[in-house]
Amino acid sequence: MYFAAQAAIGYPFAQTHNNSHVRFIPWHLPSKVDPETNLITGDHVIDSPLAEKWFQRWKHGRTGFPWIDALMRQLRQEGWIHHLGRHAVACFLTRGGCYIDWERGAEVFEEWLIDHETSCNSGNWQWLSCTAFFAQFYRCYSPVAFPKKWDDEGTFVKHFVPELKNYSKKYIYEPWKAPIKDQREWGCVIKGDGGDGEEEGEDGMKVYPKPMFDFNERRGICIEGIKNAYHLRLYGDDPKVKDGTWRKFFDDNAEGPTEGTNGPTAEGQTYAEDGEDVDVGNMDLGVDQDEREADHVGGETKGGDKTLRSGKRKRGQGTLDGHLESPRKRKGKA
Repeated sequence: MYFAAQAAIGYPFAQTHNNSHVRFIPWHLPSKVDPETNLITGDHVIDSPLAEKWFQRWKHGRTGFPWIDALMRQLRQEGWIHHLGRHAVACFLTRGGCYIDWERGAEVFEEWLIDHETSCNSGNWQWLSCTAFFAQFYRCYSPVAFPKKWDDEGTFVKHFVPELKNYSKKYIYEPWKAPIKDQREWGCVIKGDGGDGEEEGEDGMKVYPKPMFDFNERRGICIEGIKNAYHLRLYGDDPKVKDGTWRKFFDDNAEGPTEGTNGPTAEGQTYAEDGEDVDVGNMDLGVDQDEREADHVGGETKGGDKTLRSGKRKRGQGTLDGHLESPRKRKGKA
């Protein structure tokens, strides 16, 4: 599927800008684009210093969520993580917490994965960010509930986040909830924001950072932001996306790189100044969903939340029918 998509769309398949297949979401840390080629430059806009800090903490396994940190540390050390782990960290970075552009995560995977392949990497990130192929954006991988289903003892976390190796399974996925007395007894206190030099505290005590945000709160913010973007039905090749006038359609409460109409202009920020397949068979095991939207199957294309019905799937989006001929049509031409 992803190979066919890349063959049909070309180089823009690996980016949002000028990509007719990918939904436009006003993520934080968007890519800079060369206005002459319409291709991303490999650099990004730091529209939010906080989002940049979150991105760096995610990349280096210092989010304060042990499951996410263990996965990102394994990726950096071994160049590989299980496909469900890839799902979890991708969801966390994009629609499940940070609201950061999927292209940032794809770049990290390209740098560190030993099994990296461009079309699968880009396609999977589009899937998990719900910008293409998949649209159930309200279903998010919980960094606590999901790993408990698969590793209740926390063996994986204790291996890749060894500072927590003495923690009981009751607190291994939420160490910040452990009493300070127990933290000290287990040789690791929870404090700080994961900055350099914070690996060791007083008296040789190990330090593990506090979670960088309230997951449930951030999840709600992300869902509302994506809902708003879905309603606008903008894709990467829309003229309003290319010239930056999409900002007019987001109010000041919108989550995204502009934070509404108060954000950066297109000229100064969006453009450069100088020239394994996804398996969702077990997604409801530890995957959060909004109770109001629990029956909303198929994202914006089927039942459930009636407010999303105005956001019908663009022809070819998700199925690629707009780019590839069906066998029946080809047979008719023979």
